[in-house]
Amino acid sequence: MLAKKNYANGQKVHEQTEDTLTYFFKNGKVKATGPFTDNQMQGEWTFYRETGQLWQVGHFKDNQKHGSFVRYDRNDQVEYQEDFDNGKLLKKSL
Repeated sequence: MLAKKNYANGQKVHEQTEDTLTYFFKNGKVKATGPFTDNQMQGEWTFYRETGQLWQVGHFKDNQKHGSFVRYDRNDQVEYQEDFDNGKLLKKSL
């Protein structure tokens, strides 16, 4: 998951500061950020489009989707919401 360090242009692919991991697009904008402990995604993560616009907010437990995931469209409106339990999709609502 963290093997690649840099894009061909030299931009960092990811950076970990204490218990927060941040992924970057090759243009330098943040792709995703959230808690990362014991080499696993935990808690609330935020994902962005390459433009910097919010794309989705979701929760993880031990690298699996767990809890609510909300995806936003390009007009910043909720596109849909999904609920997970240990990686298993329980419900999707539009």
